[in-house]
Amino acid sequence: MITHLKFMSIPVQDQDRALKFYTEKLGFKVATNQEMGPGKRWIELRIEKAQTRVVLFTMEGEEGRIGTRMNCSLACDDVEATYRQLSERGVEFLGPPQKQPWGSFVIMKDSEGNQFVVGSD
Repeated sequence: MITHLKFMSIPVQDQDRALKFYTEKLGFKVATNQEMGPGKRWIELRIEKAQTRVVLFTMEGEEGRIGTRMNCSLACDDVEATYRQLSERGVEFLGPPQKQPWGSFVIMKDSEGNQFVVGSD
């Protein structure tokens, strides 16, 4: 049976720029970075406590997904602290953190314009 989500793909225009953003600004670690056809690489990243990996790769014909809102949420322990830390590293947000009855969140943009909800309970 299915045991977990193996990876989530993030569509990117520039793999080198995205790799730098995710490793230097967000602190993700490289698990795999290998050639995958002409001019493309399979770049798989690890998030410290997560079993699921992040892949910086755009499938042929999926280029229109680059720079859109991702249908997923990244988790953190403290949205306010994460917002401050990442802002200091130059990460762009659509606005300040918001508190809701179900938890706190903020919307972050990556180097490619993709938007992610970053939230905590």
